[in-house]
Amino acid sequence: MAPADPPANTWGVCRFCGVAVPPAAANCTICGADHPLGAAEVRRASTGLRLRIRFIGWVRSLIVIGVVGLLAYSLVSTVIQGQPNVPDPLTTAGTYTIGAGNFTLISGEITGGDFVIGNFSSVAPNGASLQLEVYNTTEWDLFLSHQPASAAYSIAPYPTGRIIYSAPYTDNFYFVFENPYATASHIAVTAYITTTYESNVGNEGFG
Repeated sequence: MAPADPPANTWGVCRFCGVAVPPAAANCTICGADHPLGAAEVRRASTGLRLRIRFIGWVRSLIVIGVVGLLAYSLVSTVIQGQPNVPDPLTTAGTYTIGAGNFTLISGEITGGDFVIGNFSSVAPNGASLQLEVYNTTEWDLFLSHQPASAAYSIAPYPTGRIIYSAPYTDNFYFVFENPYATASHIAVTAYITTTYESNVGNEGFG
């Protein structure tokens, strides 16, 4: 005796994309193809059609497994590698030649309470001086406009200097290294400057 047809509320299948469709649906809810096969029709469908629907199901399952695998690989790789290491613009080291009456600039955002440490020393001429002023965003704009500007931190002209600046609040800060010699002197100063951005987390002080 042939088995009885499935109940009328049994889901059917789309003859085009192979996904399950609700009972008595006129169109596939995924691809929109019309005349999906009811549950009873699936049982009576030709062998070729049933094989095709089964093959589509396998392909769809493989795609899902592949996507899940790629996502898992991406997540595991991110966890293993950690966050990307992006150099801070206030962590630098280099040699700069600054013309008479001119300056060079190192700038970047400092979180309130964090600090920048470093050193500078003149390389040529021997014993030449260099001075440093640190400006916040407002004072930097005044400095650029050749208006009186108040430095948040400064080091008077000297051949060498140690930098220790702690930001009282979060802002962009501008470390301006100036050649203090008048333009008419034509004395260019070559200096080696290093700066390092340090977080205050886990640091109780420095000396």
